[in-house]
Amino acid sequence: MSTTGWIILGVAVVVVIWAISVYNGLVAMRQRTNQAFADIDVQLKQRHDLIPNLVETVKGYATHERGTLEAVIAARNTAIAAPGVEQKVAAENMLSGALGKLFALSEAYPDLKANANFQQLQSDLSDIENKLAASRRFFNSAVQEYNTGIQQFPAALFAGMFGFAQRPFFDVGGDRAQLEQAPSVKF
Repeated sequence: MSTTGWIILGVAVVVVIWAISVYNGLVAMRQRTNQAFADIDVQLKQRHDLIPNLVETVKGYATHERGTLEAVIAARNTAIAAPGVEQKVAAENMLSGALGKLFALSEAYPDLKANANFQQLQSDLSDIENKLAASRRFFNSAVQEYNTGIQQFPAALFAGMFGFAQRPFFDVGGDRAQLEQAPSVKF
């Protein structure tokens, strides 16, 4: 084999190794976004599991507030059934609004507000909300890194061919100012 043949073979090997490296980097970023979303899902499941206990506690004190309680349960069920990121974001925003109304009820019922079980559930929910906020930040950071990675040259040349598509952020929408504040637990 001539020197030119070896040079061409060497360049081809370098290009193949480079392409494999870029592809593996994109796969790693995609996996990081999947793992970050799984972390959010864990926090959301804990939140969803806590809500029936919270509703039952409130139900004992505020029986004539059935509409608010049903809205919370309906929002929870919608959030559990949401299939994709966009649907989960919308459903979770709706659930956050319903939970806000539920906690507003406690102001009208001093016995409920003083109930130790309600206080513990409210504290647990506050803790979960803080963990959710951290998980959302991690997910959005991973999505930003992934989306940037598939748009940068040279990965942009073949990212689409291999099924690497843009991922949406877990955006809290219009309730951003309210959700960026740490939840407060008042007794």
